[in-house]
This record gives sequence, C-alpha cells and structure tokens, in this order.
Amino acid sequence: MRKLLYTLGMALCFAYSPAQENLYKAPKTPTIEVANLKIPKDALSFIAMGDFGRAGGYFQKEVAHAMGEVGELFGVDFIVSVGDNFYPNGVQSTEDYHWQASYESIYTHPTLFEDWYVILGNHDYRGSVQAQLDYSKKSRRWHMPSPYYSKVWELEEGGKAQFLFIDTNVFIDDYVAEPEKYPELAQQDRDKQYRWIEEQLEIKDPTIKWRIVVGHHPLYSGGKRKNDPNTKLIEDKFRALFDANGVDAYICGHEHDLQIIQPKGAKTTQFLTGAGSEIRNSGSREGTLFAAAVPGFMVFSITDTELLVQTLQADGKNVKLLNTQKINKRK
Repeated sequence: MRKLLYTLGMALCFAYSPAQENLYKAPKTPTIEVANLKIPKDALSFIAMGDFGRAGGYFQKEVAHAMGEVGELFGVDFIVSVGDNFYPNGVQSTEDYHWQASYESIYTHPTLFEDWYVILGNHDYRGSVQAQLDYSKKSRRWHMPSPYYSKVWELEEGGKAQFLFIDTNVFIDDYVAEPEKYPELAQQDRDKQYRWIEEQLEIKDPTIKWRIVVGHHPLYSGGKRKNDPNTKLIEDKFRALFDANGVDAYICGHEHDLQIIQPKGAKTTQFLTGAGSEIRNSGSREGTLFAAAVPGFMVFSITDTELLVQTLQADGKNVKLLNTQKINKRK
C-alpha cells in the first residue's frame, strides 16, 4: 500500500509540475488575415449565419472553417443561427445522425464551441422540433430553450443589448395549412408569441442600448422571394412593430444569400445571412444596401454607441470582406 501511495504521489507531482505547463499551451497566433477587417476593442461580438445543415455539402465546410478562423480573430462571444439547421427534413431525435453529420463534425474549431443561440426554420419544422429543443440539454453549446425566447447581454460600457429570438414559421398561413408537411406547427400559438414580442419590446429600461430581433423569414428580399406573398406577410406583421419599438436590427435568413436592406422610411435595418451552405442568386430592391450570392456569414460587434456589421465571403479559396455597415445609436 505504501508503495502504491508513493507511486500515486509521484504521478500527481509529475502531472502538476510547473515545468510541464508550457508543453500543453499552443501559441495563440492568427491563422488568417482579412484585408480591411475591423476588430473593435471591448465590443460584444458574434457571428450570424444560417440555412446550413447539409452534412458538409455545398459550401458548408468552407463556411464553417472560415467562421472558426474569423471568430478567433474577434474572440466572438457567441454564434447565432437564423434557422434551417438541418436539410431537408429537420431531425427526428437527439440521436439523429444529422447532429454529427451536419453540426458536431463540421463546426469543430475551438472558437465555435462558444454558445450557439438557435432558432427554427421551415425545414426544421419538417422534423421534430422537440428534438432540437431537447438537444439543448445534451449539448453544452446548443441553446434553444423554446421556439422563441429572449436574452440580454451586458456591454463593456454599462449598457445592454436585448435580443429576441422569434419563430416566424407560425405566422406563415401556407405552412399552417400543411399539417402533413409541418406536423408540429399546429401546436404553436402565434397570438401568444406576438403578444410576448410586444411585451418584450415595450420593456422600459434605459440601460438597453440596442434591440435586436432574430427570425428566420425576411421582412424584405431582393432575391428569389422578392415578390413572394409570404415575404410581404412578414413585413406587414413586423415592420411597424419593430420601427415603433426601436428595433435596431433584424437578423434573418431563408434566402440563400447575403443581403442588407433598409427601405426608405424604415428605422430597422435588416441583415439577411442565409449563405451557410447552398447559394442561390441574389438581387436588389428599393432600400438594398448590399447583396451578394456567395457563401459566407456576418460578424456583429456591439458597443454602447455603435453596431458594426461586417459581411464576409467564405468559399474555400479565400476569406474576403465584402461589406461594412455601421449603425450609430439613435438618441
């Protein structure tokens, strides 16, 4: 027994020897350079992307790789998914192989093990919504406590950023009319959610400097769904509400491209970032500030006084800054 204790003691001494510490510390050196990329000091930073889950196909792996490297440059605090997490028919359980093929084995960079705040897209409703909710209990990084939820982040200078993660699928009548295709949609109460959104946006807190809403469907598009009645439906449902309550940014996907739109008279800027894997043609409309049909994502950096959004292309050949959009806080 004494010999065993001595051996164990020696092993512990070796394990905690200060001389060994440097052997396990990899140098933190950036592996990527992106021309003209701005990295604000002391900002709350996050990556937003979506429409991604294709078992690594199309450009999913390339976008994931770039997300990790760019995220490391920023030291991002979290990642936002705007939905359509698994194509074509969502997942069936927390053990569905899609979790490995389209998520765990793809987003492997250490930076991408920060928290993910996830919402549902229409393709997710073709499978088990409950499975995506339940995966939050299984995964340390996957967060989807319910189909819609809120979170507030504190900023370095004392202000706060309020985020609402909403479920836009329930407001699409065409989806609700297809229970065979979207079996769990009928369980959701659209009126209850809308009242909740109103209540959250009406919170009077002078420390809230920014209000940001994340949803799957766009308010506007210059792409494939430019004239889609469902796009107009979402605009009619939310544009006035967002403008009246000081929503600074609406982050969405559904279209498989990258767009920034602020129509004349609108107070809320829409950031569409649905280029996480498959890409479709893009286009413009009144109020388009930027549009590109390339794989990529957006990086958001928030301080008390400024919201900086940088759009990046990630096609496997290079990572390129395509657009920089800055919003100064309205007084």
